[in-house]
Amino acid sequence: MRTLVLNAGYEPLAIVSFTRAIVLVLNQKATVLAHDAEHPVYSQSDVFERPSVILLNRYVRIPSSRAIPVSRRGVLRRDDQKCAYCGHHATTIDHVLPRSRGGRDTWENLVACCLKCNNLKGDKTPREMGWTLLSRPQAPHGTSWMVRGVERAQPQWEEFLAPAA
Repeated sequence: MRTLVLNAGYEPLAIVSFTRAIVLVLNQKATVLAHDAEHPVYSQSDVFERPSVILLNRYVRIPSSRAIPVSRRGVLRRDDQKCAYCGHHATTIDHVLPRSRGGRDTWENLVACCLKCNNLKGDKTPREMGWTLLSRPQAPHGTSWMVRGVERAQPQWEEFLAPAA
């Protein structure tokens, strides 16, 4: 079981284990905002609600210059695992400007792509193929992108992640 940790300003900060969340709450460093009533935590002398979302009592400063690194998983997540050329389910990534022509591994040059389109395109540009991109690739933004594990969000997290998306 995982717990979403929100900064004092309600922005997503991290995903931690429920045991770490309970320790933060018991040490009065965080407050429980949502809990999982179906799975309580039993100790030798007490029963605790399993926290699903906690709010830190003090603000933790996050460097604003922290860049989101480019990764295969990140590109697929950004594009919602849909092919940038045909819209079908994507399992690979593609360089819009092929590496053989100087294309770099950047958010603006990588798109999610299905295997069929990736094989057809080869080392050509979309323009040479007569294809258009369904959406313009760009670097993701928002604090929820900085939090690892948010892509597998729990239902209790939705109201806390929606403003950050």
